Amino acid sequence: MQLCKVLTVQKKPYAYQPKEVDAIVIRAFNFEFPDDLEPIWVPDNPVRSHMFNGLSLTMPYLEPYLIKSTQKATAFVEEAELLEDMRGFNGQEGRHYQCHRRLNELLKSNGYPELADVEQRLYESFKRLSERSLRTQLAYNAGFETMTNGFTHWLINKRKTLFSGASPEVASFWLMHMVEETEHKTVAFDAYMAYSGQYLPRAFGVFHGSFHLVGWGFIAMWTALRKDQSLTKPATWWSLTREISGLLFNVGPYLLRALLPWHNPRCEDDPQWMKDWTNGHARMAPGSPMPLLDTNSDDMPVPFA
Repeated sequence: MQLCKVLTVQKKPYAYQPKEVDAIVIRAFNFEFPDDLEPIWVPDNPVRSHMFNGLSLTMPYLEPYLIKSTQKATAFVEEAELLEDMRGFNGQEGRHYQCHRRLNELLKSNGYPELADVEQRLYESFKRLSERSLRTQLAYNAGFETMTNGFTHWLINKRKTLFSGASPEVASFWLMHMVEETEHKTVAFDAYMAYSGQYLPRAFGVFHGSFHLVGWGFIAMWTALRKDQSLTKPATWWSLTREISGLLFNVGPYLLRALLPWHNPRCEDDPQWMKDWTNGHARMAPGSPMPLLDTNSDDMPVPFA
């Protein structure tokens, strides 16, 4: 990628650099989940379903925190382009967590009220995080967004393997979320570099942001599996091993690359499917309902005519 060759060395003081997308678009997340949504929405795979459900549970606590800390950082940013990116980032994250909240309420009402206990602990954890220094918060944000870039490539490139036959509403929602994570993949990094730019706090943030968030997702997954009374079954442990290994294999390299002192998320090319999705969405008539993926398709193409 030609852009990457220009951007591998961060100049001091911070200077805004071009990103791969032209603009961070704030879109309507108008997915309508059915009231009788089955929490095990990936057929015959409760572990994968609960893993993504657990990650969904974290979003109404993570994403408002990201918005508030990014908003605080605007007071220290002078570059108009970065300020515009930060507004787009906050707009997208605001729509994400509202849709996750609707999904999470259905998960609780359709069989897993125990997740409310995890939510209270999530609230307390992010409240403590929001009281840390702004440098720590922005390093956490940059580290977390590194992980989501790995998730984006994993979910998009392995969408057929992960979501074959799954709920079209939930699979479409997750992939749209990942598309927008790709669009704003540079913002948390740029905000940190504009505010501090120090390497060691950013490197620590890769671990802090990634393992803190995934850890809470796994606690929620474990809570659901315990409710299912499946933790004593060898098949459950084999499935856990397979799903966690898949996550580490696909996302881990992005975390390792983020530890390099010259790391810049602009060096990670966007998936072609993501580009096709954004182009298709741009052609939608205003107010049109969001089309759903065909999760029974051989290649699960973008859902636009």
